[in-house]
Amino acid sequence: MRKLKTSELLPGMILAEDIYTYNDKRILTKGIELTDNLITRLEFYSILSVRVEDEMASSKSIDDEISYFEKLRSSRNYIEFKVHFDHSVDSLRLKLEKLAEGNVDLDVSTLLDSTLSLIGTAKGSYNIFDMLHNMRQYDDSTYAHSLNVALVCHVLAKWLNMSEADVNLATMCGLLHDVGKIKIPDEIIKKPAQLTADEFALIKTHPLEGYRMLETQDINEHVPKAALMHHERCDGSGYPHALTGDKIDKFAKIVAIADVYEAMTAPRIYRGPMCPFHVIEIFEDEGLQKYEPAYILTFLQNIVNTHLRTRVKLSNGETGEVVYINQNALSRPVVKVGETFHDLAKEHDLSIEAIL
Repeated sequence: MRKLKTSELLPGMILAEDIYTYNDKRILTKGIELTDNLITRLEFYSILSVRVEDEMASSKSIDDEISYFEKLRSSRNYIEFKVHFDHSVDSLRLKLEKLAEGNVDLDVSTLLDSTLSLIGTAKGSYNIFDMLHNMRQYDDSTYAHSLNVALVCHVLAKWLNMSEADVNLATMCGLLHDVGKIKIPDEIIKKPAQLTADEFALIKTHPLEGYRMLETQDINEHVPKAALMHHERCDGSGYPHALTGDKIDKFAKIVAIADVYEAMTAPRIYRGPMCPFHVIEIFEDEGLQKYEPAYILTFLQNIVNTHLRTRVKLSNGETGEVVYINQNALSRPVVKVGETFHDLAKEHDLSIEAIL
């Protein structure tokens, strides 16, 4: 038996203890074989370390997973989107680097126009997620992540029926939420190995650094607040100030959902991008406590609908099509395989492993 930090875990390791949340809810059972989904679940619940057995299970390689990143790459729409995306990332990088140097006014209008133009290229809210999942494989930098979060914020704000002005404001909050990371040394941001306690503490200063950079700019007050509060959680489990409920800025609450979804579905060193249905399941499990209920429910109900009529791979290796969304179990829809219908809300031994 050995104790490992959560970031050091690999699929195939065997858990040597039951794992509980801060409020004594058991989330994983001793003896279970860790998967990409379960490792990300530990991260979601802020479990810093666990004990695992010395022997690995004989798991299939993550390279065997079928991804849907091939879905749009040959389309003209995708190629056009990628050109705009790369240009937007480069533009964002240049503007934020100049901001970090000091004494520079942020050109908010140009940044917003560029992002809205990119959204127009995607041609539809649902199609943005297809594009976004493809783009993540190219660049997981702070700037690309920020642009992806801005796209998700834009769509979520529309799903919440916000005014056009507030949709644009949510987009800008997403675009600038991680600006404070510019103040963190690059070798820490891009470090492939486990961060030390001091390095992680430094990373956690980026919300306050971002707020300080943005509060002096001629910009809507919600933007610096979103930078400061996007890691806060409604149950008080977030940082830097452990705020709860109404004390958290409403736009920061939108960014928080977009930020976590983007991060969990992005590729990691030890795995490919996580299946959106796994992420939806994690949100369903405790999302109502950590996130604004109206926001997270709206997000989940709509995000799962983007995958209706999508081909998926099940945990038993079969492939089929999502034909019906269970409103009380969004992560477990009905999947048609040949002439057979699998209701995953009832067939608990089956789950969606990948979107094709």
